This record gives sequence, C-alpha cells and structure tokens, in this order.
Amino acid sequence: MSDQDCCCCTAKVGQAAPQFDMPAVVDGRLDARARLKDLKGKWVVLYFYPLDFTFVCPTEITGLDNRINEFQELNAVVIGCSTDSVHSHNAWMQKSPKEGGIGKLVHPLASDLTGKVCRDYGVYLDDQGIALRGLFIIDPDGVLQYGVVHALNVGRSVDETLRVLQALQSGGLCPINWQPGQSTLKV
Repeated sequence: MSDQDCCCCTAKVGQAAPQFDMPAVVDGRLDARARLKDLKGKWVVLYFYPLDFTFVCPTEITGLDNRINEFQELNAVVIGCSTDSVHSHNAWMQKSPKEGGIGKLVHPLASDLTGKVCRDYGVYLDDQGIALRGLFIIDPDGVLQYGVVHALNVGRSVDETLRVLQALQSGGLCPINWQPGQSTLKV
C-alpha cells in the first residue's frame, strides 16, 4: 500500500499542516476559496462538521461565529468545512435558525466534496462520506499545533478553543486549567 492509499491522516501536531484549497461560501459569495497558503502569518482554526441542515452542527457553527471578534483579536481566522457543496452551505445560510438554517455567517464555510481534506486531517468517515467533528489550530508558519476529534453527537467548546489558542500564543508551559492572564510554569 502506498502512502497515497493509506487511510491514515497526514496531519500531525508539530509538523506542517496539510495544505488545503477548497471552494467556500463567504458573505453569500459562492466563488470564494479557502486556501491555507493564503493565510501565512495568521493563526488558523479549521473545524470540520458532518453535514449541513443537522442538529448539533448549527450550535457549533453559530457559537464560533458569535465569538469571531475574539478570534480576530488573536490574529486568528476561523474556517468551517464539511463534505457538503457550496450550494448546500449557501442554502443553509439563507435560512434563519427558525427555518432550520444558520443565517448569515462572518467566517467561511468550505466545501470538501471529495473528502480529500477531511482524509488529510483524519476525520473522514469512509462508510458515510462525512467528517467527524474535528478542530485544528495551525500557527502563522503553517505548523499544526493542536487537534481534537469528537464523535458526531458531541459539540465542541468555543471557550476551550479560545483558551487553547491563547495558551499556544503564550509560548509558555501552560498547566491544566490554565487561563489567559495566569502565569505559565517556570522551569
């Protein structure tokens, strides 16, 4: 079996993050692109979710979007991704939450129709053609610094994502439950 045939992900913490270039919906535009190479110098929070028009996903997506200013203040870009098309993403964003949609978002939703990026990050479920709930933080030099993958039925924590991002940016040794403003460990 060649490396290209392997089902294992290529994403490894401490190594260069797998590159991606996907169509995305940004501010109602279907012709946008989400490219890692365009984000050099920024922190990137790349998260994967299973499907549009589902139940847990809207809580995560809108939760992240509601706190987008906090990510931007930390020089971070947030990108959501699923195996749905940009047309599905756009239709979902055109509906209000009361109508089963998510409404307008500030951050982009990318489309990984082939599942290649999902595979690269180790979140693709071959038997279902969808992604697990994965979240990855990539530093300004393109190095993967953090990754977490959840089961389909468990949403992620925006507070924890922001805490980890700030811990990574501190450059120090951050003990359990470290919070921004607290001292890091001295050795």
